[in-house]
Parts: sequence; C-alpha cells; structure tokens
Amino acid sequence: MSTRKNTKFYQALQCKERSGGTDSSDQVIDLELIGEEPFLIRIDDKDYSVVMRTPGDEVYHAVGFCLGEGIVDSFEDFKTIGYDKDLEPNIINIWLTPERHEKIPHLLERKGFVSQTSCGICGKEMLKDLHQILMPAENGFEVEINRVFDCINKLSKNQKYYQRTRGSHAALIFDDQLQVISFAEDVGRHNALDKAIGTAFMDGTLSDAGVLVLSSRISYELVQKAARAHLPVMISNSRPTALAVEMGQSLNMTLAFPVEESELIIVCGENRIIRE
Repeated sequence: MSTRKNTKFYQALQCKERSGGTDSSDQVIDLELIGEEPFLIRIDDKDYSVVMRTPGDEVYHAVGFCLGEGIVDSFEDFKTIGYDKDLEPNIINIWLTPERHEKIPHLLERKGFVSQTSCGICGKEMLKDLHQILMPAENGFEVEINRVFDCINKLSKNQKYYQRTRGSHAALIFDDQLQVISFAEDVGRHNALDKAIGTAFMDGTLSDAGVLVLSSRISYELVQKAARAHLPVMISNSRPTALAVEMGQSLNMTLAFPVEESELIIVCGENRIIRE
C-alpha cells in the first residue's frame, strides 16, 4: 500500500467582497488540496487502463476495477497482484490464471483506453456488452428507512479528506446487518467505489454486502460496478442519471437518494426499503 501523502498544501489568496472603503481584507492562506496522479493497471504484461486517481490503496483499486470490468469473477481468477518490478507506485501488475485468460479474450483486447475521473468508462465499445457480465440482484434483502439514514450519516463521518480538501468522493459499503465492511475516498467517484469494492473483495466480506452509500450521483458506470459486486441497494447524495435508473430497473436493484434529513426518494426497487 502506498505511503505517499494524498493531499498537498498550496498558498492561496482569500478574498472577500468589499462593501465600501479602501481597506483590503485579502489574506494569504495555506490551502490543502486532494492529490491526483495517473495510475496504470497492467494485465498479463500488457497495459490495460490508465486512470487519474488519489494515490493510495493501489492493489485494492486494481482488484475492484478488475471485478467491475468483468476481468475476474472470483479472487481465485488472480494468479498474482503486485506493484511494478521497479517499485513504481503508480503501476500495478496483474497476472490472471491461464484458465481465466482463455475465457475473456474479448475483454483483454480492450487495452490502452484512458478512464478519466469525470467519465469513468471512456473507451467502452457498446453498452450491451456490459449487460453480458451482469446478473439481476436477488430479492430477500430489506432495510428499514430510518436505518438507511443512519447509513447516509455515517458516510460524511468517514470522509477525512473531504473535510480538509472539499475535493473528494467516497463510497461506503455495509453488510446485510448494516455493519461497515469497507470505505474508500478518492478524487474520482469511480475510483472510490473500485477501492471500496476491492477492499471487501480481498477481505472476503463482499459476499455479505447489502447497502452501498455514495457521496456522488449514481451513474451508469457505478450501477455496473455495484451489480458486479452483487450490491442490491445503492444510496447517493444526489439524483441518479436516467441511464442509471434504466439499468437499475433491468437488474432488479434499489436506487434512492435523500432530499431532506428524513425524506428519501426511491427511484426503483422500493420493495427493499421498509417504510412502515
């Protein structure tokens, strides 16, 4: 795991609107900003993807990314995972088992595309290709609405970088008993989810996951990643995109977001949230 600092300090000028007079209230302050660096994921000795992300948790990030992409279905599909042989912290090398490699040649051919923090899966060929690696969520899991708000409130309490930089996204995963199993924070919302999923995947707790809370809106790519992790409930701090809702409906998932401290809008999958 990287030990580099994930934030940096810069001097900035703090200014206030003047109501009159000539006195200036401008002052120089130290501003803490979230870090952002390129991260290369190499699969079977070939460059596969470059993302801009906050340094740290590179192995978890790469593992979660591979699960979301459909490159792996289980942890046993990995042969080895590690940093570059020259100890370059911005490169992770992944080797798949020969059996797994032979099953996904069409996915491994998609090498070299660049994923930016703002658009996630730039370079995808067709949306229908993604549906082929996704399965609908099972029924049976339910959560009381008041406990949903408990989960939402825990997100901000875990966001140490956001409190200091106002520039990060976060993902928090709860198990079916609503106990926290993983958390991640990153400049990119897709990266934060990859890191959180990768952590639970490597810890062996992902199979117990029930609720995902996100600091950002729910987009198509985030639904894809959650579906690959078999997360049935997604809660975000803002409205989902239209395409995300269509995908959530087709995968029998629950998508919701709060509008007040005690008001929740359920966009799809209302059967999982108990409102009595």
